[in-house]
Amino acid sequence: MEKKSILSWFLLVLLSIVWGSSFILMLRGMQTEDGTPIYSDVQVGALRMTIAGLVMFPFGIFLLKKIKSIRLFFALLIVGTCGNFIPAFLFTYAETELSSGLTGMLNSFTSFFTIIIGYTVFKQAVSKRQVYGLLIAFAGICLLVGSSVLDGTISWPHIGAVVLATVMYATSLNTIKYECQSLRSLEITALAFTLVSLPALAVSYFSGAFTVMTKNVNGYTGLGYIAILSVVGTCIAVILFNRIIAWKSAVFASSVTYLIPIVAIILGCYLNAETIQWQQILGMVVIIGGVALANRQK
Repeated sequence: MEKKSILSWFLLVLLSIVWGSSFILMLRGMQTEDGTPIYSDVQVGALRMTIAGLVMFPFGIFLLKKIKSIRLFFALLIVGTCGNFIPAFLFTYAETELSSGLTGMLNSFTSFFTIIIGYTVFKQAVSKRQVYGLLIAFAGICLLVGSSVLDGTISWPHIGAVVLATVMYATSLNTIKYECQSLRSLEITALAFTLVSLPALAVSYFSGAFTVMTKNVNGYTGLGYIAILSVVGTCIAVILFNRIIAWKSAVFASSVTYLIPIVAIILGCYLNAETIQWQQILGMVVIIGGVALANRQK
């Protein structure tokens, strides 16, 4: 196995740990361990994008000269809004009713929409092996989600928010792969976040996030979790994610969303007292098998 392939798998596992932890960080930004409210879901999403935008802004301003066409500008705008800005609000909204584990499970639909959009819009070829592997992984997702349906813990509007976010992620993934090939992973990340930094700052201000920061006794504690989510789980992770797309493919990169639920469920059990059932354990095993098949080298 060549060096880039080994590194891609390593980064895939690393990102699954980072992004699997992000659901707990979102929740801790919204409330303390005993359930005391801190920031609203809108405020958490806005602060997450604001901090990420501020971190990337110095790089983005310097790299603006790299945008040499309107087509590339709109591609980066799609990456910034669909790949980061809007999903940040959709996921925090979802977590007001869904457990972090279930939210992580639903995030796995990104791979399916990545294939569909890549095939229909960008004419990306799809092998039978990839289709079979993703169908197996989908069966694992059904096992995971099905256990929550039986428990009656389903809120369809909030599930719809996560599904919509996965459609946007898939759109961003394919846009990076097919429209941003002239840019490096750091350049794509910096420019995309720079383009959405001002709207994020405006939402943070008008939603009252800065007031909560100073007047809520847990404001700075919640901000600490959001800052970790922004710098590690957003800026650094997105740079690594874009590198995987450049090295391998959008389909391979989206496979991280099949591994995220495993981390999200485990952390949800240990840190947030969420329960785990045998269907979820079986689902995890099936998911890993499907991902391995879909990305197996010939």
